[in-house]
Amino acid sequence: MTPPPHPVAAVTHADPYPYYAELVARAPVHHDGTLGLWVASSADAVTAVLTSDLCRVRPPAEPVPRALVGSPAGDIFGQLVRMNDGRAHRDLKPAVSSTVEAIGGSRGVEQSRTWAQALSRELEPKDFVFHLPVYVVGSLLGVPRAMLRQTALWTGDFVWCLAPASRPEQVEQGKLAAGQLLDLFRSRRRGDPDPVVANAIGLLFQAYEATAGLIGNTLLALARHPEARDQAGADPGTVRQIVQEVVRHDAPIQNTRRFLARSGIVAGHAMQEGDGVLVVLAAANRDPSANANPDRLDPFRKDRRSFTFGAGAHACPGEALATTIAAAGVEQLLRAGVDLERLAQTATYRPSANARVPVFAKV
Repeated sequence: MTPPPHPVAAVTHADPYPYYAELVARAPVHHDGTLGLWVASSADAVTAVLTSDLCRVRPPAEPVPRALVGSPAGDIFGQLVRMNDGRAHRDLKPAVSSTVEAIGGSRGVEQSRTWAQALSRELEPKDFVFHLPVYVVGSLLGVPRAMLRQTALWTGDFVWCLAPASRPEQVEQGKLAAGQLLDLFRSRRRGDPDPVVANAIGLLFQAYEATAGLIGNTLLALARHPEARDQAGADPGTVRQIVQEVVRHDAPIQNTRRFLARSGIVAGHAMQEGDGVLVVLAAANRDPSANANPDRLDPFRKDRRSFTFGAGAHACPGEALATTIAAAGVEQLLRAGVDLERLAQTATYRPSANARVPVFAKV
């Protein structure tokens, strides 16, 4: 199999992991001339970048992507905790984290199971994996039942709007969808300031791709690893443990980016103000210094280290909720008799620069 030409192409490659292993072994931190970015791939390098005081989540000169400025999508983007540093991040991160924790407990389990059962009767797996996260998170945030399907469609359009390689018509459609989501959440959360509304919408679109990828990658793992499939069949309770290992083994979010606010040493290399760093989370997950026998899918792995949900101040608080939703979705599809072999045979990957999300043919 021809290896991917660079780490961004690896995201949707059939098997990027031998390539990632080569990066970790031979060039854990290097500058990629094709991408015009530094690349950090080892566990140590990824940790160093994600915890560096020099690094920011957005280019200092472009806090909001130019294509979104002045639109509802830009208004949402500019207020997201995950897209801000400094005071804006410090002030809102605890509130976002507490909200995720509050909706991710027993209510999250209940809603995940309820909607997984309902949607498995209505949707093909290809649509189920995307709609389930929005139905669950939307319900927990107060979106009316009658509006959940439309909310899922708007969220899907909004996500495309944020993708760097989206076509102009997708960007415009995403801007319109962002306006609809703002109207919906403002009407449901009267009295909440705009940053709170924006971050509620942020929870939806962050769950949309990442959790869809986690469900899809778990289904593929079960298809490709008979021992895990047997474990899930013998004890459905192990599905959650399998999902937790898939978070590391075949990460739904393969990379993220950081940008130098000022010149300095990061991960042992001199970098300049304005430089970008591609942080290859999926490679760090397979670094043998972080996880022994990293290519092995081991649901019962001890001392697992996963970088998929980040590290440092911007570590994502949604891992537990994403795992809950994904486990409920996979359990329900298995109970419904989904043909794992068929799914694996038809799977391709949704075009993306950072999210590894399988797309299944209609069965």
